[in-house]
Amino acid sequence: MHAPEVTDSQLACENADLRARMAWLLEQAERNHAIMCRHQAFDLEIVGASTFPELVGTILGQLPIIADLDVVTLALLDPDADIYTVMDRLGVAFETLPNLHFRNNVGELGFSAMFPRLERYDQQAHGAMFPQAQGQAPAALASVALVPLVRNKRIIGSLNLGSRDAERFTPALGTDFIEHMASIIAICLENVISNEMLKYIGLTDSLTGVYNRRYLDRRLLEEIARARRQGYRISCMYIDIDHFKHVNDALGHQAGDEVLRDVAGRIKAELRLSDAVARFGGEEFVVLLIDADLESASMVAQRIRASVANTPFALTGGQAIGVSVSIGVATLEDFERDHAIEGVAQNLVAQADAALYRAKEGGRNQVVTSA
Repeated sequence: MHAPEVTDSQLACENADLRARMAWLLEQAERNHAIMCRHQAFDLEIVGASTFPELVGTILGQLPIIADLDVVTLALLDPDADIYTVMDRLGVAFETLPNLHFRNNVGELGFSAMFPRLERYDQQAHGAMFPQAQGQAPAALASVALVPLVRNKRIIGSLNLGSRDAERFTPALGTDFIEHMASIIAICLENVISNEMLKYIGLTDSLTGVYNRRYLDRRLLEEIARARRQGYRISCMYIDIDHFKHVNDALGHQAGDEVLRDVAGRIKAELRLSDAVARFGGEEFVVLLIDADLESASMVAQRIRASVANTPFALTGGQAIGVSVSIGVATLEDFERDHAIEGVAQNLVAQADAALYRAKEGGRNQVVTSA
């Protein structure tokens, strides 16, 4: 028997099919190459991020674009609010990172094991990870991937990917790629958070927990530059604990440390989040008040003075001791562009210091403003 002859039309059809198949494969290869290049660029960008907001902003801002996702959120384990507190004190504007969330325990992340969960979106099960998806039925998410961020066999958070495509994330899909991506993100997060923690430690006073002089010197330069651009007032308070040497001599240095910590706490309690207090050494504190003129700064200073003087300090040994503070207040009036910011900053603190000197000369436990 002879094999049936292949006609020219059949050969033409087969060739057309092969060409179409080759074109499709080439298109897929080019598409996959483009995706790989975008992800490589993303990896390089997050590896190069040096600050917490830069890293998190890149993850939440770029990943939805390069991966064609409808939403990406990031949840970090922070049971004692250590990460949140440090980042807040370093000036991170959390309102610019609405898809960043903090969780108290692994249970809140929804993982029973260290493996990704790819499944259909369910508001009851996934709403906490995608809060912005609730109440948006027409544009509701259809499938999600909850990917644990793991470091040293420990979950530190989760990367949450959402799509309106019901087939985008299903249990049958492989997870190697997103696990690889999550491992890089986890490493970057751990490194940046550690570096930010070290930065914070280097900018705070270990005894009182408030900022140190290095931080305030840097912050003052930044705020003066911003105040010049936006035209608001900056005020400075120089605070000294009256007769602090007598506390140490009479009750010991441990009692003196307790007083320092308590005074720092009472100062902070009278300030806004935008303000800053730093220990300048010994028993001296300097406060920076943002968008505050001399009158309003003086009112804050009086509240601080009264808070310290009106309530005795209870020490761990059972003793109670009365303490007072003297405060000098000055307000930045120099907005001349040709004056160097460093000199303006030094002059502002010097004016507050001079006012403090007059307060102490005048009998202590009082507030004096700069002339």
